Amino acid sequence: MNRRRIGLLTVAHLFTDINQGALPALLPLLIARHDLSYAAAAAVVFSSNVASTVVQPAFGMLADRGSRTWLMPLAVILACLGLGATGLAPTYALVLLAATVCGTGVAAFHPVAARLVNLNSGEQKAGAMSVFGVGGTLGFTLGPILAALAMGWWGLKGSAALAVPGCAVALAVALVFFRESGGVAASARKSAQAPAGRAAWKPFLRLSGAIVGRSMLFFGYNTFIPLYWMHVLGQSQQAGATALAVFAGSTVVGSLAGGRLADRYSQPRIILYCFLSMIPLLPAFLLLDTPAAALGVLVLLGLALSVPYSAMIVLGQDYLPGRLGLSSGVTLGLAISIGGIAAPLMGMVADAHGLRPALALTLVLPLFSAAMAWGLPRAEEAVAEPAR
Repeated sequence: MNRRRIGLLTVAHLFTDINQGALPALLPLLIARHDLSYAAAAAVVFSSNVASTVVQPAFGMLADRGSRTWLMPLAVILACLGLGATGLAPTYALVLLAATVCGTGVAAFHPVAARLVNLNSGEQKAGAMSVFGVGGTLGFTLGPILAALAMGWWGLKGSAALAVPGCAVALAVALVFFRESGGVAASARKSAQAPAGRAAWKPFLRLSGAIVGRSMLFFGYNTFIPLYWMHVLGQSQQAGATALAVFAGSTVVGSLAGGRLADRYSQPRIILYCFLSMIPLLPAFLLLDTPAAALGVLVLLGLALSVPYSAMIVLGQDYLPGRLGLSSGVTLGLAISIGGIAAPLMGMVADAHGLRPALALTLVLPLFSAAMAWGLPRAEEAVAEPAR
């Protein structure tokens, strides 16, 4: 593993996903400045998410056509400048355009960066991918915090300040990767010259379905944990924030541990066992009324959700040999972003029936994902050329 390149890609991932995490935190001030309805405000985040979702596979195919290393720092800069312009835009139409630019930058980053992680990870592909994934998790977590600080100091103009560190990181990453472009290109040529095998589309689509189920579960709990702690368990706002922080911490630990496991053991089995373990955890969490016990189950749920993360991304790349970018665009982009649809749908149910019934809807998701993951073959079996 080239640890320096993996580290730089992880830092770039962090600063890219800070923008996605920070954008919703701008909405209250955008509503006040542009006199927006809730629907119009939601359209700002929606436009960014749609841009990030729809075009990621296209950027993945572009990355597969050559090295495209230059696309990675450019994508970080686009994401940062898009967020920065969102707070400075004088009209609502320009706000939507800036949010779309931000989402496009995010979309362009993930496929090419995940492809570079694969090419620079040596024999520790899942371990490297788990480290890379932690960068994104930390970005989502830090985004709202940094946005709140910047908005408190400078108002909406603070969005421009948020763009500066990310652009600086992008330039530093570009300098290192372009200076070492020979090594990157050699890795790409070596990957291209290796026996590719055939693309295992059926297992790949089933794996993508499992990722969608996992993503819907993750986004649902990540959104409603603080509110659940306050309105169902009767705890304070600070206690709800603490529970969310504990959940986020358990996903970081689980992701790193899952990367080590996936490099040593069967990736399909790790994925399946994690989804099976969620089946009893979800009803246990919803039945508990004691905050301490609920927090303990929440930690186990965070581990079960995050352990298979790197295994799923790497297995998807291995199912489509020679198409690392396309695979990453689907598994890191399209499938995960589709899962984000769960949160607003659960919010509608929560408005009508309460938070506990809304979270009860997630009980079917581990069953669905386990069914998708059941019987997934190892990559070497799936892509092997049929005997003649």
